[in-house]
Amino acid sequence: MFRSKLWSFGFRSTVMLYFVVLIVLPILGIYSQSFSLGWEPLKESLVEPLAWKAVLLTIKLAAIATVINVLLGTLIGWVLIRYRFPGRSFLNSLVDLPFALPTAVTGLMILLLLGPGSFIGELAGKLGFEIVFHEPAIVIAMMFVTFPFVIRAVQPLLEELDKSEEEAAYTMGASKSRTFFSVILPSMLPGVVSGGMLAFSRALAEFGAVVLVAGNIPGKTLIASVYIFGEIESDNPQGAAAVSVLLLTFSFIILWTVNLVQSRRARK
Repeated sequence: MFRSKLWSFGFRSTVMLYFVVLIVLPILGIYSQSFSLGWEPLKESLVEPLAWKAVLLTIKLAAIATVINVLLGTLIGWVLIRYRFPGRSFLNSLVDLPFALPTAVTGLMILLLLGPGSFIGELAGKLGFEIVFHEPAIVIAMMFVTFPFVIRAVQPLLEELDKSEEEAAYTMGASKSRTFFSVILPSMLPGVVSGGMLAFSRALAEFGAVVLVAGNIPGKTLIASVYIFGEIESDNPQGAAAVSVLLLTFSFIILWTVNLVQSRRARK
């Protein structure tokens, strides 16, 4: 009995130590670094024009990528759960590919497929706009790395949905669109919201897939993660830590909101 309790205590202590060393200490290190010189230097780093433009551009492009992924992810999740067709299992497995693929490979893939020397890049150039080294390439990169979040959040809810509710709605004369918006969508909504917020949080911090295709022009295509990298290379850890803390705080708020949505769903 004593050995069992001792083993259990040791196991919990090891897990907590792993959690503290791997997650808590790095987060505390970023906050302590940003406040190491006081509030005024932190404030100056945050209101610096290039930093502020980089953060605002990141938020704008991450929001665009999230909205697109919410719409497409919801539709894809619906198709993969509700329909049976050849290759369905293979397509379902490909959903998780962005999680396994190195983000630098993603950036190179976008560069090769949509760059100036590619067929699509040349076609876009003839139409008067460019993709790579401009905002569209950043949105595409963010969309790719955050693609699975909404799909994987929606699929379990669709699997749990009682089809008798749909049948009852059809029996009462409701159309398919009315049934979807009145019965199905409310059940999917918690997954759509939580998946979308996780996708947004992930897009805010994307670096590897973006740095190769963004162009990194200050004030135009320079996003926050690349700005942080540039500040580190310029031997300005205070400026890098300030922007990092801002993104980290956004992520914390999003994470707590997602947990709140999921806890409310669990109580229901």
